[in-house]
Amino acid sequence: MELIFLVIILIFSIVLHEVSHGTMANYLGDPTAKNSGRLTLNPIPHLDFLGSFIVPLIMMTPAIFGARTFIFGWAKPVPINPHNFRDQKYGEAKVAIAGPLANFSLALVFGLSLRFLPVVLVHSGLIYLFSYIVYINIILAIFNLLPIPPLDGSHILFTFLSKKLENFKIFIYQYGIFILLFIIFFFPGQINLVANSIFHFIVGFSFF
Repeated sequence: MELIFLVIILIFSIVLHEVSHGTMANYLGDPTAKNSGRLTLNPIPHLDFLGSFIVPLIMMTPAIFGARTFIFGWAKPVPINPHNFRDQKYGEAKVAIAGPLANFSLALVFGLSLRFLPVVLVHSGLIYLFSYIVYINIILAIFNLLPIPPLDGSHILFTFLSKKLENFKIFIYQYGIFILLFIIFFFPGQINLVANSIFHFIVGFSFF
């Protein structure tokens, strides 16, 4: 039951992430996500069987036995046409940052509730629920901000990258997936450490 509970939190967090991308794109003049029915919090149009279920279940299993683990997953990317953006220079970066900002905002709302609302602190179930919502959304935000394709951070980086570094851009596009897998398998502790530090800063106590 705990595993299912964590997957549900993750699913709705990544759905919010994708809807935020599509909402920002629509605001900038690109209705592609809207016309595709992807500006909805209904998770069904967004779910990716591998990224929304299989990978999260595998990665969360150690947590059930008390081990520290890196919790991550993804939904289907919302369709976007950058050529429709009114802001051709920074449009892609704005759309990219919208997802992580949505996750950070959700983490802040529930984290500050944990910190300042007494009604939450007297219910252990709410503390458990809110803590996982905060932690998972922090993980999603910081991981997606890594400047590695296909993550959001790469779109932000490439927006400001000098044309002189075009070879670097090509290299990181070619090998980005391998870099990501390396980080996931060999540096989960470091990502958890950063996430726990941000968690402590917001909530006032550590997640671990």
